[in-house]
Amino acid sequence: MQYNVIGDVMQCVLVQMNPGEEVKAEAGAMIFMNDGVNIDTQMTGGLLKGLGRMLAGSTLFFTHFRSMVPGGMVAFAAHYPGHVRELNLRGDSWICAKESFLFSTKDVDIQVALTRKVGFGFFGGAGFILQRLTGIGDAYIHGGGNFVEYDLAPGQRLKVDAGCVVAFQESVQYDVEFIGGIRNALFGGEGLFLVTLAGPGHIILSTMPFSRMAGAILAHGAISQDNRGSALGGALGGILDDL
Repeated sequence: MQYNVIGDVMQCVLVQMNPGEEVKAEAGAMIFMNDGVNIDTQMTGGLLKGLGRMLAGSTLFFTHFRSMVPGGMVAFAAHYPGHVRELNLRGDSWICAKESFLFSTKDVDIQVALTRKVGFGFFGGAGFILQRLTGIGDAYIHGGGNFVEYDLAPGQRLKVDAGCVVAFQESVQYDVEFIGGIRNALFGGEGLFLVTLAGPGHIILSTMPFSRMAGAILAHGAISQDNRGSALGGALGGILDDL
C-alpha cells in the first residue's frame, strides 16, 4: 500500500492498493476512486462501540474500501482547509481530538477515550470523550491550518489553546487550568482555561482549529450584515429626505 499526500492548503491523501488490501474511513471522507475498488459500509465493533464513536465525534458506520485488482486507488480529504499527518501505529496508542481521524488501514482500532480529568471535559473544549487510535497499521489524521509538533521530555509542560490540540501519544498527561487574572480572563481573548500537556511524549497541534475558523467567518458575516443594514438605512433616509 502506498500513500501520496497531494496539495498544500486543502490536502488530500491518495492511496494505492494491491489486491485484497483495505482501508476504512469516516463517512464522506472519500473524494474519488477508480473502478478497481469495492465499497462496503460496516458498523465496526458492533452497536455499542459504534455509539461510543459517535459520542467521540466519529461516525456510527465506517466505509471500507477494498482493492479488487492491482492498482486500486482511492483518495480522502477532510471537510475544511488544513493538513494531514500519518501515524504509524505499532501497538502503541494515540489520543486524538474529535473529528481528527480521516482514515486508516483495517487493523487500526478507533475507540472511545474517556478523559482522565473531569475538568478537561467541562472546560478543555474537547468534551468528556476523545478518540483513541490503537493497533498495528497506518492512520491519517487532519487538522486545520498547519501542524506544530513537539517532543515533550518527562515533566515538561506546554499550555495550549484547547481547540489547537490535534493528537498526542497516550503517555502524555493532560489537564486544564485557569488562565489566571481577571483582566486576562475577561479581555485577553484566550478564554478562561488552557489545556496543559505534560511529557513524556509527542504532541501535534493545529494553527487554525475549525472552531476558530468558524468563529471568524460568523463574525465577518455579522459585520457585513450590519454594514448592509447601515447602507440600506442610509439609502432609505436619502430617499425620504428627497420626498
